[in-house]
Amino acid sequence: MINFKETLKEECKKINLELDEQALNRFEIYKDLLIKWNEKINLTAITEEYEVIMKHFIDCLEIVKYINEKESVIDVGTGAGFPGIVIAIYFNSNIRITLVDALEKRVKFLQEVISKLELKNVEIIHSRAEELSRNENYREKFDVVTSRAVSALNVLLEFNIPLLKKDGRALLLKGSNLQSELDTSKKALQVLKCKITNTYEYNYKINEEIYNRYILEVLKEDKTSDKYPRNYGKIKKNPL
Repeated sequence: MINFKETLKEECKKINLELDEQALNRFEIYKDLLIKWNEKINLTAITEEYEVIMKHFIDCLEIVKYINEKESVIDVGTGAGFPGIVIAIYFNSNIRITLVDALEKRVKFLQEVISKLELKNVEIIHSRAEELSRNENYREKFDVVTSRAVSALNVLLEFNIPLLKKDGRALLLKGSNLQSELDTSKKALQVLKCKITNTYEYNYKINEEIYNRYILEVLKEDKTSDKYPRNYGKIKKNPL
């Protein structure tokens, strides 16, 4: 057994981040809830404590380096709360974050997490991303949109970009197949009036295995055409 909080604290130091005692406590409660709920519903294949720290918490904490306090953030396809809950814990009340997921069971899990962690800065929405992107209360309202392990880049852009204000940014966590996704996303970037401005590369190691990861930063240069996003059937059948 590892000392969870000490291990998380030390791993954060390695990536030049610091967590206070409140954040460490919240991450431990979050971990416990994740493992407990995972026995009832499929939230994650990762349940060993050190792997939860590295593959979920440290992986998602990398993104906070590129988010500014007071920005409005929406996490699309948040799943078990990655990276959205991680961002919310790190920034505490200094950021407003909206979590979006299409599966009601996951939304119920997230509601319990928010309640037990006493997070006052989080809103949860049970919705499909492409439907929310057409809702005038959310369309083009956010400074930052995030997603991890949701879909291929050309599909993800159509879900996410309509939620951003002009000059807003998408921060997308991607794995080692990034280049092939970039190759098939040129049309989507053009049609949705956005461009890639940065690719942040990082890695972490577990049992001598190195995991190479990327955060792709995409800038929205102009308003999104009313044509987008299309309905899910059209997006899936004929991605941009």
